[in-house]
Amino acid sequence: MDYLPIFMDVRGRCCVVVGGGEVAARKVAMLLRAGARVTVVSPQLVDELEQRKRGGELAHIDATFSPACLDDAVLVIAATDDNAANRAVHQAALQRRLPVNVVDALELCSFIMPSVLDRSPLLVAFSSGGRFPMLTRWLRARLETLIPSGYGKLAQVAGELRDEVRRRLPQPESRRAFWREVLEGTIPERASSDDAGSVRLAMLDTLEKAGGGQNTGEVCWVGVASPEPDLLTFRALRLMQRADVVFYDRAVGKGVLDLVRRDAEQRPVAGGAVDDVIEAMLALACEGRHVLRLADAEEGAERLRERCIAVGIPCLVSGMPKK
Repeated sequence: MDYLPIFMDVRGRCCVVVGGGEVAARKVAMLLRAGARVTVVSPQLVDELEQRKRGGELAHIDATFSPACLDDAVLVIAATDDNAANRAVHQAALQRRLPVNVVDALELCSFIMPSVLDRSPLLVAFSSGGRFPMLTRWLRARLETLIPSGYGKLAQVAGELRDEVRRRLPQPESRRAFWREVLEGTIPERASSDDAGSVRLAMLDTLEKAGGGQNTGEVCWVGVASPEPDLLTFRALRLMQRADVVFYDRAVGKGVLDLVRRDAEQRPVAGGAVDDVIEAMLALACEGRHVLRLADAEEGAERLRERCIAVGIPCLVSGMPKK
């Protein structure tokens, strides 16, 4: 491991960026998102930085760099196109024992800036140690599609309930089982569409059942408008991968079924009464099973939701994607 991966709290603390160009503007934007007080040192500013200055988002020292510019800093970034100026920033930061990053000069960096996937408070950072930045950007783009934006909301609510979970479930094994149930159930999907209050209520309901020793099952309905697996949504794929039992219409293609979790039980729906299928799904969910319906028509989705609400079973309905 070439670098120690850490996350630094800069909220309300002074961070200095030397340079007023486009690269400096990107670094300033990241620091501001992290809550830093930013000071930019440069005789000239690009339009973005000038607008931030007029809006009171940053302080500006209209001068070339001098070591005194770092007197209040906790972190320094040099982003100029002048190698001599960058080296001067590096040397002044070292003398003050400040972490310093010089853009595109790895040998002058005491820390490096990773590529970041931001689902605050959940953060995922990628770094190639400065050797292959394109790879880190590519990996981040791939994970953007796999980590829904609602996971930040999920992490926020979980953090608020952490002490309550510890109080109700004093045994570590019970807490681990509870959090696994939260992550593998419908709550992460709810976090992508519902508000934080709804996510909190769903988590508290799961906690109540865990405290009473109940197994928490769930029911999901996914519309499959085409037999082509490439047209499935990411949400559908996530639900298919955690199902214990899958009820599927015969029109659902084999390519779609091949993406279901391999050890899941598969049950074809052979044109029986909609209510009979719903009751069979609910019975399994009451046993603590994760039950999924793959349907090629929307018939029964709303009825399923109503029955789940009536018996207190978590339910998620994912509508038909367009063909």
